[in-house]
Amino acid sequence: MVGQEQSQIDDSALVKALIAPVQHAGRVIMDFYQTDPSAETKADGSPVTKADQAAEAILLAEVAALAPSIQVISEENAASHNLVASQEFFLVDPLDGTKEFIKPRGDGAFTVNIGLIRNGEPVMGIVFAPALDRLFFGSLGNGAFEISGGICRQIYVRMPPADGPVAVASASHRDAQTNQWLEMRGITNSIAIGSSLKFCLIAAGEADLYPRYGPTMEWDTAAGDAVLRAAGGRITAEDGKPFFYGKAGYRNQPFFAAGGG
Repeated sequence: MVGQEQSQIDDSALVKALIAPVQHAGRVIMDFYQTDPSAETKADGSPVTKADQAAEAILLAEVAALAPSIQVISEENAASHNLVASQEFFLVDPLDGTKEFIKPRGDGAFTVNIGLIRNGEPVMGIVFAPALDRLFFGSLGNGAFEISGGICRQIYVRMPPADGPVAVASASHRDAQTNQWLEMRGITNSIAIGSSLKFCLIAAGEADLYPRYGPTMEWDTAAGDAVLRAAGGRITAEDGKPFFYGKAGYRNQPFFAAGGG
């Protein structure tokens, strides 16, 4: 067991202990992806699949076993959305990028996500894109890493290239405000990709900026945000102030994520 009290939690050990459960959830998701990617519509109008529910059951059981005293807020557990955030809590999104998951012949840009928040800040995160065989994890003070093809390497944000920064933007939720933000800064090179992979591409030095005006929830961003911060990146609210977690309803405001420079 990694630990039951906040003072005993080793974030680096915890995130490593979560790798196998997250990979297990990813394998289950891939089974549905290949056989039954159909979705139903939740009360809020967003899609949910059998893969979401199966993966969440795996993740919640493992998180409870590893850190039973820490509060868990998860996307598919609607009752948890009404809880007041504790000083320390997990944010779990078993299948981020559901719209990418259900697209015929999609690009596989969906992820499994677990983030740990402490005092409003994401301190540990793990993001797994099972269809792409890319798993990212990190914790503050311990660095960020990627596992792909069975090989683990440390990742870092980069300085923007001489020919200009590369932005990442939502594949399914890109809006006019995002386009305007990019145009005003003369940014012409962008990558459209779904889910929390946008944070991870910046963390891995494959992109530089991620402006987000469209709606997101905290479980959508916590894990990728933690990986990005561990890799040397940063995220701020639209007004430039720190971007905190544990907000009312766990709903995010617009934000900007960036790598080096």
